[in-house]
Amino acid sequence: MTQVVFYQLTSDHSDSSNASPEHVFACELVAHCYRKQQKLSVLCADKAQAETFDELLWQLPADSFIAHNLAGEGPAGGAPVEITWGTQSALRNIVVNLAFSDIAHPQRYQTIYDFVPVADVAKQAARERYKYFKLAGCDMQFQQAESLHNPS
Repeated sequence: MTQVVFYQLTSDHSDSSNASPEHVFACELVAHCYRKQQKLSVLCADKAQAETFDELLWQLPADSFIAHNLAGEGPAGGAPVEITWGTQSALRNIVVNLAFSDIAHPQRYQTIYDFVPVADVAKQAARERYKYFKLAGCDMQFQQAESLHNPS
C-alpha cells in the first residue's frame, strides 16, 4: 500500500537563497532520503521549477553532495535523485511532490512525500490533495516538518 506523508511546514524553513520554504524543506528531505541510500524522484510543476530545484541542490555544501539529474540527463538509468516535471512519470518508488498537484495512479509508488505550506490558499490545496490520496486508498500520515530532524 502506498504511504503518503504530508509534512506541515512553518515559516522557519527559509534560507538566504530566497528559495521558498517548500523548496528548502524538500532539499532537507531529499538529503535525508539520500543519506539512507534511497533512490527517489522529485516531481516539479514545470521545467523552470525543476531547474530551480536542481540549482538549489547544487548549492548545498560539498559535504552534503546529492547525486542528482534532471529527467533525460545524466547517466543511463539516472542518478539516485531524479528531477521530473509536467506529465513525465516519476521513475522511482519514492516521490517528493513539489508540483503540489495530484499524482496519477499513486498506487504505483511506495512512498509519496507532500507538503502543507504556510500560506492559507496553499493549505486548502494541500487538503484537497490529502483527500485525493486518501480516496485512492493510500495509507496517510501527517508530520510536523521538525520531525524529520527529531524522529520519535
